[in-house]
Amino acid sequence: MAFLELKGVRKGYGPSGRRTEVLGGIDLSIERGEFVSIVGFSGSGKTTLISILAGLVAPDSGSVLLDGKEVREPGRERAVVFQNYSLLPWMTVTENVALGVDQAYSAWPAERRRAHVEKYVAMVKLGAARDKKPQQLSGGMRQRVAVARALAMDPEILLLDEPLGALDALTRAGLQSEIERIWSQDRKTVILITNDVDEGVLLADRIIAMTPGPGATLGPSIAVDIPRPRDRKALNHDPRFKEIRNGVLEFLLQQSGKQRRAPAEVVESAR
Repeated sequence: MAFLELKGVRKGYGPSGRRTEVLGGIDLSIERGEFVSIVGFSGSGKTTLISILAGLVAPDSGSVLLDGKEVREPGRERAVVFQNYSLLPWMTVTENVALGVDQAYSAWPAERRRAHVEKYVAMVKLGAARDKKPQQLSGGMRQRVAVARALAMDPEILLLDEPLGALDALTRAGLQSEIERIWSQDRKTVILITNDVDEGVLLADRIIAMTPGPGATLGPSIAVDIPRPRDRKALNHDPRFKEIRNGVLEFLLQQSGKQRRAPAEVVESAR
């Protein structure tokens, strides 16, 4: 039995008669400790999928199983890092991370909680900025705070919903390296939602393309059998990297072409 399973998951939005099916039947199995990237176009239902995995949204049909038990609501074994940081602006770096720790470990003595927070602030290399508030931080630093807050709750699964999409190229590359380093240390189960194929191949054990909506499904699963650690510059000359990237891109372009040939439909985007 896989650690995390989705079986026939479907989800739609809108009133009866004009309902748009966003997810058209998602089947997925993920092993414990695996890093899986799911790539797709904007509006294909990636955020809906991550919200269902997090227990924030219920599927219309099908099921999500974690260690054999059905997911029906949010739980501390699943932590989400969103693209928009979701930090409280009146709190410092340390206080934002402590927010999750205090909730998850309320029975711990204050000193133990404080040490736990400091550990994860240091892990994302923000010790020097520990007393700064979000408006005093760069976009990349804010995203590091969000990652630290999620990791500090010690989840079994880390759900990353395009966490680097709003960052500049240099900051994005730096955080990609940080995410891989942290994953190598803790070996959490990670699901990364992204629209960047290169990012998906760089970070993951397995990459899966998502078809465009409405009624999005998952395409073939491709093992990223490239040794770690992976050097970004060296990958550009790696035949296997090129093969995987081109395979995913070809699938996405084929599916996009099929969508353009289909009858026009009004699709609720950004789901």
